[in-house]
Order: sequence, then C-alpha cells, then structure tokens
Amino acid sequence: MNDGLQVSKGDFNAAQALIEANLPRRANKIAIIDGAGAHTYGELAARIDACGAALLAEGARPGDRVALCMLDSLDMVACFLGSIKAGLIPAPLNTLLQAGDYAHILADSGARLAVVSSHILDRVGAGAASAGWAGRIIASDPSDPAHCQLSDLARSTGPLAAAPADSAAPAFWLYSSGSTGRPKGVIHRHASLGHTADLFARQVLGLREDDVIYSAAKLFFAYGLGNALTFPLSVGATVVLLPDRPTPEVVWPLLRSHDVTMFFGVPTLYASMLAHPEAASGAPALRLCVSAGEPLPAEIGRRWREHYATEIIDGVGSTEMLHIFVSNRPGAVRHGASGIATPGYELRLVTEDDREAAEGELGELHVRGPSAAAGYWNQPEKSAATFQDGWVRTGDRFRRDEAGHFVYCGRADDMLKVSGIWVSPTEVEAALVEHEAVLEAAVVGVTDQNNLTRVKAYVVPRAGVEGDVLLAEKLKAFAKARLAPYKYPRQIEFVPELPKTATGKVRRHVLREQG
Repeated sequence: MNDGLQVSKGDFNAAQALIEANLPRRANKIAIIDGAGAHTYGELAARIDACGAALLAEGARPGDRVALCMLDSLDMVACFLGSIKAGLIPAPLNTLLQAGDYAHILADSGARLAVVSSHILDRVGAGAASAGWAGRIIASDPSDPAHCQLSDLARSTGPLAAAPADSAAPAFWLYSSGSTGRPKGVIHRHASLGHTADLFARQVLGLREDDVIYSAAKLFFAYGLGNALTFPLSVGATVVLLPDRPTPEVVWPLLRSHDVTMFFGVPTLYASMLAHPEAASGAPALRLCVSAGEPLPAEIGRRWREHYATEIIDGVGSTEMLHIFVSNRPGAVRHGASGIATPGYELRLVTEDDREAAEGELGELHVRGPSAAAGYWNQPEKSAATFQDGWVRTGDRFRRDEAGHFVYCGRADDMLKVSGIWVSPTEVEAALVEHEAVLEAAVVGVTDQNNLTRVKAYVVPRAGVEGDVLLAEKLKAFAKARLAPYKYPRQIEFVPELPKTATGKVRRHVLREQG
C-alpha cells in the first residue's frame, strides 16, 4: 500500500481519503491523544461518521456551512472531517474571539449550524443573538443543558457514505485572523489538504508513521490544521491535542511525557521556552521542530540547536495558501532566513515599479502553488487584489540573499523609511533579541518634532531584568554595533508584553498608535 494522502482528479472527498489512508491496516493504532485519553484510528473513523451523520440529521444539506468553535479534541477533528465527508463545508473559528467577531462571522458565512465548546457558548450565543442569526447551536460536550448536545446526536450509526466531490470543489473555509480588518472567509478546495501533506510534511519534514506530533498552533489556524490534523493522519502518525493555552509550563512536560518527536511552535513560544526553568530538562525524543507565523530570530534558532541538538525549521505560510510554501530544510538551516520554495511552489519578488527584484533588493512576495485558495467569500474586490493570474500576493516584503534564500523584511505596511532608506523592522528586532537581557522586541516608526521618521523599539526584558535608562542605552549601542547607523532604535520603551493577534503575530499598528 502506498502511504500518504493520494490526491486524484475528479471524484475526491478529502475526508474519505484521509480515513482510507489508515484503514484497515492502522485501525488499532493510536491516532489522537486528547484530554479524554487515547483514540485509535478505528475509533476516529467511527466518530467521523457519527458526527457527519448527526449534522445531516440536524438539517444541514450538502454545501451548507457549519461553524466549528471548538477546543482541540477528538470531536473537533471528527466534526471537521465528518462535515467534509457528508458534503458540508466546515469553518473552524478562533476560540479566542469576542461576541462581535462571532456575530460578523456567523452572518457572513451563512452557517446553518454551529458546534461550540461549552466555555465559549456564552460568547457565540451573544454574537448569534446580536447578528439575528437563525441557525442552531450544538454544544460539543454535555456541560450545558440549554443546548442540543453533540454527544446525544452522534450515536453510532454505522458507515457514512462519502458525498461525491470534485478535487477542485470547495471543502472548508478558514477565517483570516483579521489583524488588518474584519476576518475574511478563505475558501479551500478538497485537494489542498493532500497537497500540503505531500509537499511539506512528507517531502520537506520527512514525517513518518512512528512520529508523535504536538502543535502549539490550534486546529482553527491554517498552520495548526495542517500540523495537527492533515499531516499526522496522512501518514498514520499520532498527534497530541491540548485544549489549554500552550505556555512553557504546560508544553515542556507534555513534550516529555508523550515522547513528542515533532513539535510545531511559533517564535515567541520558543523564546519563552528557552527562558523557562523547565528548559533545563529538555525533551529527549524531539527530532525536529518547526516555526511559522513570524520570522524566527537567528539567535533563538541557534540557542535552541545548541541546547537540544534539534533544529527549528523556520518557514512562511498563509491562510490563503493553507500552509508553508517557503521553508528551510532539515540539515541545511540558514538562521535568519525563511528558506527556499517548498516543492511544488513558485515564488517571485516584485518591486514597487512592477519588475522582478534583483538579489538583495526588496520586493513583495508572490506565490503560486496547488494549495492556493479559490478566493475570499463574498469579497470580489479583495479576491481580485490578492489572487491574480494564478499568483497570490502575500503583502510581505522579502529579499533574496546571496545563497538564494528568502529573508523576511516585514509587511509592506510595516516597512520604515528612515533618512530616505528602507528599514526592515525585523532586522532591528533580530539584533535586539541577541542581547541577553531581551526576551522579545518589536520595532515601529515614530515621527519626531521635525515630522521625520525615527526607529522606536518596544522591548520585553527577560525575567529579573529591570528595564531602565541604563539598559536602554546599552541596547542602543548593542544594536548600533550590528546594524547600519541609520537603523538602530533612537527610542526604546520597556513593556511587560507585546500586543499580539490570536496567531501570535505582533500587532505593530497598536504600537504605532501608542508611539
């Protein structure tokens, strides 16, 4: 049998393909470990069928959207795949949003049903009421008697027939984080799950059946959906799902107790884990780590490698492309760079005057590949601006270094022009975090009394370090010694934490407003 999720043209139901990749040969192998215990591939397959049948029994019809606002668990996976298998279109939602956000998404998506974890019911219910949403809420656990219970609906019903679907047809939606406006529904196709599993998880990471995976990014993120659902299920690996917030106090013991071999994190978490007392014990089973969401500072990557003899593979992905399309390679990590194109993807850098950028020159990154979304739901103008002739405009600025690796230089609207020269905030931030007193840093442009742009850094000191005038002067000198003179921060403000989106990205526009 050929391992992995095989994508074919024509009739292709992504959920059925994932399930059949593991049955019957792996029916008794552990697929998921969550807060309720361990679940085999056979049990997962049965739960997928039961959840899909339950949603159909509640009145959903093929093509209807089903909002999933659920903690990471067996039932989150089962509802996502059960929806797809039944011909419905699941839309995983960020569990950290407020009622107003849910009101917008429920109204925008036109979802027929919403499956919601108990501790989020009040917020989703308030959003549904304010939007005048006419759909039905199903509680995903038995803790709220006021709502219909998934556990009551999803009885064993036997096999569920997979709804016929074309590989290019819409299979699920993901809502963008909304860091630059209202969340947008991103429409993904059946074939895209298989493409990301093959091109990144198998060909770049070398994911195996004997791997145990943990992803700090949750299933409602594009990054987490691949890490913790598509990738492990595509090769028959085991995934650990944690409903809690992934703090170092929780993650370090989890990595050790479950002998996790592949860990997917974000830069801020890696930095916090290195600074935590639990870091001394490490996680001996780890063979590879992955980072995305924001560029991984070179110093963090080097320190992690020195401490644990394990590489962090930094990469770049987006909701529109579903997963990582620029990545470093195991055994060939270039610290401070995002890497090269993932197999199957094409990249180009386009300058402001619409030409191909030369080596070392800044340009907006455009990407083309098989996992590109079909567009944004009900947003024709934004779709036209982002999806152009097969290329997806990322809005990110990069340059190519002498080795052909792509180096992230910030969002187009984050770039600073100081003394008539472009400055990348991430370059300045990377210099600052090399200092032993700095845990995190974010750089923005502020206007001085002469209406000129100057570089300002917001710095989170390490535990036990006092952020004072003396340290600020030391950091300025430290950065000046590593950067061109016009790039070092003229102002440094110490803060207890940086404002971030739910995906862990720094909200620089908030810092600009403060500055």
